[in-house]
Amino acid sequence: MKSEESATAQLYADIIDLPHYEPKHHPRMSMWNRAAQFAPFAALTGYDAAIQESGRLTDEWIDLGDFGNEELNRKMELLLSKISEQPHVIIDYFVPDEHKGGGSYQSYSGHVKRIDEYEHTIVMTDGKKIQLRMIVNITGISSENVIFFNDNKI
Repeated sequence: MKSEESATAQLYADIIDLPHYEPKHHPRMSMWNRAAQFAPFAALTGYDAAIQESGRLTDEWIDLGDFGNEELNRKMELLLSKISEQPHVIIDYFVPDEHKGGGSYQSYSGHVKRIDEYEHTIVMTDGKKIQLRMIVNITGISSENVIFFNDNKI
């Protein structure tokens, strides 16, 4: 083995100590770009995103039933009667997921500006619009000495 190494060293003895050639018109590739050439590629583009999306949890729409709908309608009527005062309310509503079935329940607190019957939305003073059909609860509406918080009369 020693003889093979010495034979190889003798073959290249004339060039072994020469400096590395640097081309004048072609700049050297940066280490970053060089590493990028050998980086793994995604054979299945979008596969990781699809796996993450399928693992993301969503809530299902809960039907309020007859009693819940009647209670919500009563609160909407009360809200309509107080609309000129721009009452402060907390609205719980459902937001459907754009990518798969289900969605999420969100809560929004603010002053009601108006109810748009054409678009079927509640418009808040800050411009936020909430679809009427997605509302599941409204709290904080007061009627004379009766205040409704979380469906309970105080």
